[in-house]
Amino acid sequence: MSPMHRRTFLSAAALMAAGPKAWAAFPDKPIKLIVPWAPGGSTDAIARAMAQGMSSAMGISVIVDNRPGAAGQIGTEAAARAAPDGYTIAIVELPHAIAPAVMTRLPYDLLRDFTPMTMIGTSPLVFFGGTGADSKDFRSFMKAAAAAAASPPAIAHSGAGTVSHLAAELLATRSRIRFNMVPYRGSAPALNDVAAGMVAGHFATLASGSSLLAAGKIRALAVASPQRVDLPALRGVPTLSEAGIKGVEIDQWWAMVAPATTPLEVTEHLRKEAAAALAQPAVKERLSALAVELKASSSGELRAFMRAEAERWQKVAKEIGLQPQ
Repeated sequence: MSPMHRRTFLSAAALMAAGPKAWAAFPDKPIKLIVPWAPGGSTDAIARAMAQGMSSAMGISVIVDNRPGAAGQIGTEAAARAAPDGYTIAIVELPHAIAPAVMTRLPYDLLRDFTPMTMIGTSPLVFFGGTGADSKDFRSFMKAAAAAAASPPAIAHSGAGTVSHLAAELLATRSRIRFNMVPYRGSAPALNDVAAGMVAGHFATLASGSSLLAAGKIRALAVASPQRVDLPALRGVPTLSEAGIKGVEIDQWWAMVAPATTPLEVTEHLRKEAAAALAQPAVKERLSALAVELKASSSGELRAFMRAEAERWQKVAKEIGLQPQ
């Protein structure tokens, strides 16, 4: 056992030995919600909505603590190493399940170092294209791509090993059509270049593409969800499966976790408060605006889900021949 995990284990053991009565007043000070990304993105917005909802319900401040850097590793490691007393919790999401498949060394283990609390929700991954004749719908896009074998169209992604990269590689593998994969520093610049005709397409959440989509500068050609999405911006947009691409079903997801040995009484209390926050009209309205479908869960359901996601992305990385870096 490493020194860090030994300290965590001993502190948790002391807390649990104190018994349930020790937690009768929990929480009695502010709770820190770590977001391992910079302010301004979808995850940050989701965390702030959850923090506001939980704060109003508990009468105790839940403070968002942004810890960006190293593709989410800095903030996630800080959450894993935090005292397991319920006063530090964290947001994890799809990239955390992908990371072990694409990175050789991580300073944390998603399944070992965290206690799952609750799922927050999911959002469809959308394949966006330009507004030209070749992108009037997904089938037209793929037909044009197949005909351009000598000069493959470019698909933008947000960096090697990101969900947009793996989704694009899966699309190429399952369709047997070659694309030129072009890395960007995020979905915002990638989608701007889709709108400008510099690249042909990009996988992103609806929240990332909503403003350009509403302005008519890009088109939503397909969704990677198992079923069509009942949102005004995506009504009539087919799934990839409907469009003939099987096995590319990807939803972005977000969940709330605590350090691994946080006492059950504490994590269950926080899980219930998070679920209550998700039921608040203000929180529902805010997350709906981000195209997040709310999906509160039990701790056990979330644990099984995260394990299945980690296993799935290991298989995907092997299928597309992606070597961990």
